[in-house]
Amino acid sequence: MTEYNPPQDPLVILHDDHEVVLVDKPSGLLSVPGKGEHLADCLMARLKAVFPTALLIHRLDRDTSGVMVFALTPHAQRHLGLQFEKRQTKKTYVARVWGEMAEKTGTVDLPLIVDWPNRPKQMVDHENGKQAVTDWRVQRKGNGETRVRLMPKTGRSHQLRVHMLALGHPILGDPFYAEGPARDYPRLMLHSETFQFRHPDGGQGMRITAKCPF
Repeated sequence: MTEYNPPQDPLVILHDDHEVVLVDKPSGLLSVPGKGEHLADCLMARLKAVFPTALLIHRLDRDTSGVMVFALTPHAQRHLGLQFEKRQTKKTYVARVWGEMAEKTGTVDLPLIVDWPNRPKQMVDHENGKQAVTDWRVQRKGNGETRVRLMPKTGRSHQLRVHMLALGHPILGDPFYAEGPARDYPRLMLHSETFQFRHPDGGQGMRITAKCPF
């Protein structure tokens, strides 16, 4: 891993009410603290400074930006946790990937497992891996790259990054899975654009969007 120098931009609150708060996480900032004092600065800590009761539901990789939801009450944490468990939430990501994809849409169904000698990297493992499914749709392509929308059906660690690599189109700027010129970008070109869920108070459907910065 590279040295940890998280961005110091102010918090971007996309929505907050009595049960939940949704934030646009910047690339380069950990969702939760890592091991050691030097990895203490994270979105969770910054959010708790403003919303002291904030509770974790899920996380995004350090280098991924975009929508994250936090609970503000134990009830909301249980309610949202169950939605994640039952795969009732919907997330859409935007990515820029290496190479021009031949097809317009598709699904990747490749099981993943941690690559122990190289952790936190993940890898495809048909015997022991956990099911991981990603739908994808090309937005546009040209100049040796493709802009693609990714709709994960499961929530495995590094799922989108490994699935794109498996298709031969690593996400640009990926410090783990891209090599050579594909890695040579200022950030990982992966952004969580929209998040759909049912509100813990009343079950109303909500759709929150964070504008893609690239």
